[in-house]
Amino acid sequence: MEHTEKKTNFITNAIDHDIADKVYKNDRVHTRFPPEPNGYLHIGHAKASLLNYRIAQQYQGKFNLRFDDTNPIKEDMEYVDSIKEDLTWLGIDWEDRLFFASSYFEKMSTYAVELIKKGLAFVDDHTADEMREYRGNLTECGKESPYRCRSIEENLTLFEQMKTGKLPEGSRVLRAKIDMTSPNMNMRDPAIYRILHTTHHATQAEWFIFPMYDYAHPIEDAIEGITHSLCTLEFEDHRPFYDWVLSNLDDFQKEPPRQIEFAKLNLTKTILGKRFLKQLVDEKIVDGWDDPRLVTISGLRRRGYTSESIQAFCEAIGIAKTNSTVDIAMLEHFIRDDLKFKAPRLMTVLDPLKVTITNYPEGQVEWVDLPLNQEDLEIGNYRTPFSREIFVERSDFMEVPPKKFYRLFPGNEVRLRGAYFVICNEVIKDTDGNIIELKCTYDPATRSGSGFAERKVKGTIHWVDANLAKKVEIHLYDNLVEDDEGLNKDNFLDRINPNSLKIIEAYAEPEVMKAKALEKFQFIRNGFFSVDPKYSTPETPVFNQIVSLKSSWKPGK
Repeated sequence: MEHTEKKTNFITNAIDHDIADKVYKNDRVHTRFPPEPNGYLHIGHAKASLLNYRIAQQYQGKFNLRFDDTNPIKEDMEYVDSIKEDLTWLGIDWEDRLFFASSYFEKMSTYAVELIKKGLAFVDDHTADEMREYRGNLTECGKESPYRCRSIEENLTLFEQMKTGKLPEGSRVLRAKIDMTSPNMNMRDPAIYRILHTTHHATQAEWFIFPMYDYAHPIEDAIEGITHSLCTLEFEDHRPFYDWVLSNLDDFQKEPPRQIEFAKLNLTKTILGKRFLKQLVDEKIVDGWDDPRLVTISGLRRRGYTSESIQAFCEAIGIAKTNSTVDIAMLEHFIRDDLKFKAPRLMTVLDPLKVTITNYPEGQVEWVDLPLNQEDLEIGNYRTPFSREIFVERSDFMEVPPKKFYRLFPGNEVRLRGAYFVICNEVIKDTDGNIIELKCTYDPATRSGSGFAERKVKGTIHWVDANLAKKVEIHLYDNLVEDDEGLNKDNFLDRINPNSLKIIEAYAEPEVMKAKALEKFQFIRNGFFSVDPKYSTPETPVFNQIVSLKSSWKPGK
């Protein structure tokens, strides 16, 4: 694992203290990323996985990818494969350290027997509703289950019947025996095993009982030798039970893992919860988990985000102890910053207005040379056709312009990027008064690169040749939700922006026909775009808008 420059935060400070105190042999540091394979990863998982991975790199330690597959009802191999693909794309290398919680099922059940024999676990016949009623609330203590006083022998017999499938699904649970008066609800005899007669994606029909996450997680960490279990703040109240499990199992008395919590990523104008995302996918409100409007890793990749931009974003937001919300404009800033020097710059007209250059020779076509990226001239040039008829953006013309409008209007002269000066002489309208064409003249002496400097113009506009331009499909995106304040499971479908996707036909330079899937471009003045890998074909390119050119976020904001 490569060495990473030391980054200091409250997590590294805690690790440094553990190293100074010799808490772990040989000053070892071992982290993990434990996704549940019940959906695709999103930008919040990118932050968590990169944090765990970089901590391990920083201390020349080890990093595990572990699938927390303890809930067969919601899990699938599709999600396992997608998670591996996403993490690889993010630059995370788990080498040969790939693990599955399901491979520890036998050990977990053995540890459950140990807890039963120590009088620390019991089989409860209560239904879920009865358990909820007995649990109490934040102001009232819970009540002990009448089954709590079962003998060790009876509990062992019942647990074995649960394990071998002799008891009906949902009829009993195994619970830890802790303290029903604890102010921490997670310590009020939490369930640690339930009965499910179902098929697991990895173990198939081998098991009839499945561990609860809060019980399984500390055991998985301990078995793998994890030193620092980095979790989001929602697990802070679960830490006492994490420690309780490990402190009561004989195998984990030495060097148990330490749980440390950090703030999860919240992003404005987005939907992050996996259950919300899954509902959008299942109800076909979006085009699958990789819909470019989603901030899933696969959605961001398909839209055109780079792994480098996401890494830089996660690095910039840092690690905090309190939850906060990050403006999505900050994420957009980092993709702009990354593509500014990388993406070739081409001309594409999204809302075409025809221009006829009346004094240009009919039938003549000339080719002009343009740089692929003016920020990096070493990338090279390309050639584009120019003739009597061209398209310009409709927004680049105003019949009655306001002050400081320097683009086309009657009597005004502008430069066509890479070509000539033209002046608008006549406006052609249809019978309804809509502008359908401009008649212009050009100055042959003003060709770009000819050294012409007799007069200056304030406006330069982009254009494409009307006869040789290629039709392309453009997908324009707006936020999936315009206002995420108070977004919850009951209202989030009503808050979906119906205008989050707009599909238009545009005209592009012939150069775009060379584009390959996921290749990125800056379309002059229109933003950054990427070739859609799902629907684009060599004959009909489809471009996803990554981000506009204008940013509302600045570093330090």
